[in-house]
Amino acid sequence: MGGVAVGARHFGLKGPRGWAFRGVSFAAEPGSLVAVAGPSGSGRTSLLLALTGRMKATEGTAVVGDVRLPRQSAALRRISGLAHVPGVTDLDPALTVAEHLRERALLQRRFGDSLRALLRPRSERAREARRRIDDALAAAGLDTETLPKGPRTAVRDLERLEALRLSVALALVGRPRLLGVDDADLKLSMAERAEVWALLRSLADSGTTVLAVCGEAPEDAVVVSTVPRGGSAGADADERAVGTAPRDNTDDPADETAHHGNTDAPADETAHAGDTGHRAVHDRAPAEGSTAAHDGDVNDADAHDGDVNDADANDSDMNGGAAHHTHVNDEAKEAADALAETGRS
Repeated sequence: MGGVAVGARHFGLKGPRGWAFRGVSFAAEPGSLVAVAGPSGSGRTSLLLALTGRMKATEGTAVVGDVRLPRQSAALRRISGLAHVPGVTDLDPALTVAEHLRERALLQRRFGDSLRALLRPRSERAREARRRIDDALAAAGLDTETLPKGPRTAVRDLERLEALRLSVALALVGRPRLLGVDDADLKLSMAERAEVWALLRSLADSGTTVLAVCGEAPEDAVVVSTVPRGGSAGADADERAVGTAPRDNTDDPADETAHHGNTDAPADETAHAGDTGHRAVHDRAPAEGSTAAHDGDVNDADAHDGDVNDADANDSDMNGGAAHHTHVNDEAKEAADALAETGRS
């Protein structure tokens, strides 16, 4: 089966933090090499996933072969494959190259083939799986015999270019008509980038339509840019990070007043004056009540002082009585002493 034509018109995807990409329009023939170019954070991977049926667009339309997006995403997933997409097609560093290939063949046989293929004899299914793996490795340009430990080489021991070729081979096991490759030139030398583009170009020449995310597109590719027209990618990325569009303060009189520190606001001053008067009335009432209460407290204090004075007068009377009683006792004692002297004489 050959590749498929890919086209989009005003294609966009909006997430919880704003637009991942927006206003993408292009057209590519079957068997084309399409380079999704743009800086990191400009929505390249989101566009790749949307064009392969893994994410649902929220704006515009796209057509891949006979499949229309975003309504027929499930049908598109059956004819498309992904390679080297972080978080989606990650390789297990603990598994070997042979184990990855065998696992991919089993998954393809279980979920990718038709029911009639599942009913074929086991030996025939095994031969078909072996043929798929060999074809995929040849198309990806990965010779397992040249690896340090052959097919038993662990993924952690692969070079970056070898890991990319293995990921492409795993995707080709399903014989997709549309192949999406993410970060095709990330952290590669100039020579390695040339090898990658030669590989993807050979896949496109064989009939498979290739979508490749890159930082810099080759000259012979159909270039799709994720950088918005008339703006920088950095500003667009910042807007998506906060999920809001930039505000124009000059369009909002309230913002303009707040921005320039305008104090000419009669309504606000009147309201403020009204609030001041209200607070004055509100404060005055408790003050008057407090004054009255204070006067009452003063009267009570005066009455209390009177009681104290009375108490002092009573204390004075009592002291006077005590002095008189002491004087009487002294006189009685003197009289007794006089009688005693008379008796002795």
